[in-house]
Amino acid sequence: MSKADAFRALHHGRPPGDPLIVPGPWDAASARALVAAGFPALATPSAGVAASLGYADGETPAAEMFAAVARITRAVEVPVSADVEDGYGLAPKELVERLLEAGAVGCNLEDSAGGVLKDPHEHAEWLAEVRSAAGDRLFLNARVDTFARGVTDPDRAIERAALYVAAGADCVYPIEAPTAVLPLLRSGVEGPLNMYARPDGASPAPAELGELGATRITFGPGLLRLALRSVQQVLA
Repeated sequence: MSKADAFRALHHGRPPGDPLIVPGPWDAASARALVAAGFPALATPSAGVAASLGYADGETPAAEMFAAVARITRAVEVPVSADVEDGYGLAPKELVERLLEAGAVGCNLEDSAGGVLKDPHEHAEWLAEVRSAAGDRLFLNARVDTFARGVTDPDRAIERAALYVAAGADCVYPIEAPTAVLPLLRSGVEGPLNMYARPDGASPAPAELGELGATRITFGPGLLRLALRSVQQVLA
């Protein structure tokens, strides 16, 4: 079984309350630490990698992001998915090639750019081209940015999710969706559902999110921020 297939399999057949937890490393050292802690897969956060490279979120040059992902995948044996924002303007074939060259088995792809939501139909067409170029070699996690962009109606997120699943997405990620709407999202979204949790305890625990319908839990740059606060406290 390929790493991509193994990663895909981790998202299926999970009982309620036992979501797949995919923590986000920002460099090779943090990746090794997370694997040593027992996690079966990792998912890089673009904001965390950006911070580790000295960039603001969303300002990392594509070449540096792919290089950072490659360093992480070389450091560990478990599957690694990469957050590559909105694809950096790359054509689907080139995007897929660069992800595979970096050793990634999956990717996060956002449906907004510059703080503005993309046309969902056009984005779905682009996702379908990415799926066509990747075949089964990449796990596509389609991020739905409606809540992050101030659109609070869950139906808008569900509509986008349906388009992206039909285009070939393996999972959808309604980032910043309120916990209260998670059951509604679960009932309206086909397939695995990624939810964000805060590792500092300021959000519901992963198990609770799983009971409400989440298939997969990621922390974005939360682990990096928590680690940096710990360092500051130690040195204070």
